[in-house]
Amino acid sequence: MSRQARLAPLVSAIAWLTLTFLPPTAHAAIPLRLADGVYAFVGAGGPLGSENRGRVANGGFVVGPTGVVVIDTGVSDAEGRERLAAIRRVTSKPVALVIITHADQEFLYGNTAFARLGTRFLCHERAADLMRQRCEHCLENLHRILGDEEMAGTRLIIPGETVSATTMITAGGRTLELVYPGWASSPGNLLVIDRKSRVLFAGGLLVNHRIPLLRDGKLDAWVRAIDAIGALDIALIVPGYGPPMPPADRNMTRDYLVALDRLVRKFYANMASLMETLDRADLPQFADWDDYESINRKNVQQRYLELEVEELGQ
Repeated sequence: MSRQARLAPLVSAIAWLTLTFLPPTAHAAIPLRLADGVYAFVGAGGPLGSENRGRVANGGFVVGPTGVVVIDTGVSDAEGRERLAAIRRVTSKPVALVIITHADQEFLYGNTAFARLGTRFLCHERAADLMRQRCEHCLENLHRILGDEEMAGTRLIIPGETVSATTMITAGGRTLELVYPGWASSPGNLLVIDRKSRVLFAGGLLVNHRIPLLRDGKLDAWVRAIDAIGALDIALIVPGYGPPMPPADRNMTRDYLVALDRLVRKFYANMASLMETLDRADLPQFADWDDYESINRKNVQQRYLELEVEELGQ
């Protein structure tokens, strides 16, 4: 076992302790050093709202010999500017590339701050398509939830560069592997692996003590994609939400998805109505995870309706 793999649980524990004693809007702009040149921004957790200013999602950056690669930019221009300022406190090297892992409002609206630098943006082509389809509506929703003042200056910036499959790139002098697991948690979620440190930024595919949202996902493919991570050469994972974690903890997300599927299938097989299923399909083992009350109910509804479609299609 490599030194970094042995240190992964310690890094995760330090992250938990660091974040526990900071106010909810503070730690989202304080980068955690995970390895040489590799840093993570860890969101506040909890539901998106005015209390945490929407800073609930993770991101990070990798400092190479000639520049910086930024991975996800946050929920607003304001958060993007905060992340850029934090990067500048670490290094004065130019931002060579911004990678957006997937089309979720909490990960991409900080692009505005980096666009002012003339930065290149990259994502998967399916993620770019999804941004075009709905992200203007998402921006309206964020103005409603967080307020016009918080969202001032925020615009939708769709990456001009895309990939369609797993590929290796070099940016800022650093080699990164972009892994596309297929349509799993969303149509175009990319996994970003820094090959030198073997740190994986998982985007929307993995969470740490937060209920994953099934809205854009394909449950069976999502579970298979998580299983496939076991074959990757990685030492530490930065999930989409929650503190960094060792590779074995990827199964937290898998465990929830499998439990959700089994429970909803049970109610469906017993001819329970949708409303009865919504009222009774509890997963108490996950009740202490962020957003359980709101997201789990949405996931139950979606899975039930998917089973109806599957039955009608037979």
